[in-house]
Amino acid sequence: MNIPGTNAPANLIAILWLLAALVVGFFAHDAGLVLGYLLPALLVLAAVLTPMSLLMAKQWEKAVVLRFGKLHATRGPGLFAIVPFIDQVTAWIDQRIQTIEFNAEQALTKDTVPANIDAILFWQVHDPQRAALEITDYRSAILRVAQTSLREMIGASPLSALMSERKVADQQLREEIGRKTADWGVSAISVEIRDVAIPAQLQDAMSRQAQAEREKAARVILSAAEAEIAQKFLEAANIYGQHPAALQLRAMNIVYETTKERGATILIPSAMVDSMNPGGILGLTSNAAAVALPA
Repeated sequence: MNIPGTNAPANLIAILWLLAALVVGFFAHDAGLVLGYLLPALLVLAAVLTPMSLLMAKQWEKAVVLRFGKLHATRGPGLFAIVPFIDQVTAWIDQRIQTIEFNAEQALTKDTVPANIDAILFWQVHDPQRAALEITDYRSAILRVAQTSLREMIGASPLSALMSERKVADQQLREEIGRKTADWGVSAISVEIRDVAIPAQLQDAMSRQAQAEREKAARVILSAAEAEIAQKFLEAANIYGQHPAALQLRAMNIVYETTKERGATILIPSAMVDSMNPGGILGLTSNAAAVALPA
C-alpha cells in the first residue's frame, strides 16, 4: 500500500538514528547519565520524529500544510520538512489528468424522448489549496456536477441534436462543468459522449421513418428521370416528324444492331422492306419537300 508522504530517505535516516542510539548505549552505558542514558534517548526520539517531520511528495503531488489549523503552505514535489505536532498535512492533491465516467438514465430530451447517455470527463486540479479547503470531497462533487449538467443538457436538446451533433454537445457540457468546478480549483479539460441509447420501439420507428424518407427520395429521383426521358422522346418525335428519312434510317439501324449483337433472324414484312429501300426513302423525302413548298 502506498501511503502519501512516506519515503525511503526519512526511513533510512530513522534507522541510522536507531543504530547510533544502540552504539552509544552499548559503549557508554557506564559513562554517566548524559552519555549513558540521555544521549541514546535523544537519538531514539530523533529516529521517531524523523519520519513524521521529513515527508516527500511525488512529481504530480502537492501537500497542503496547516499550522495550528490555518493554511501555512503548499509543499512539493520532492522532500519537505514540517514541524511535528504543530504542522499537519491535511490533503495530498494529485495534479495529473484524471477521468470520471458518468451517465444519465431515462432522461427526457427536449422532445420528450427517454434516452440513456454515457459520457466521460477528463479533469485536472489546477489549484491544490482550493481543492483541499473549499470543498469536502472534490472527487464526488465533480461526479455529481457532471451528472447534473448532463441531465440539464439532455433536457434542453432534441434527440436529433444529441445524435448528430456530438461535438457541439461535448463542448457545451465541458463549458458547463468547468464553470461549476472553477471555484474548487478544478478544470474540465474535455468531455466525450460515448453512447446515446434510446428505447427499442423508438429505434424501430426511426428506422421506418428513415426508410420511408429514402424511398420518397428515390421516387422523386425516378420521377425526375422519367420526365427527362419523356422530354427527350418528345424532342426525338418532333425531329422524326419533320424528317421521315431520319426515322427510316433509325429503324434500319435498330434492325442492324439487333441482328449484330444477338445473332437472331428477323422476319420483316415486304411492305416494311419496301419502305426501307433507298429509293422509297428518297421518294418519301421528295414528297415531304414538295408538301413543304408553298403552292
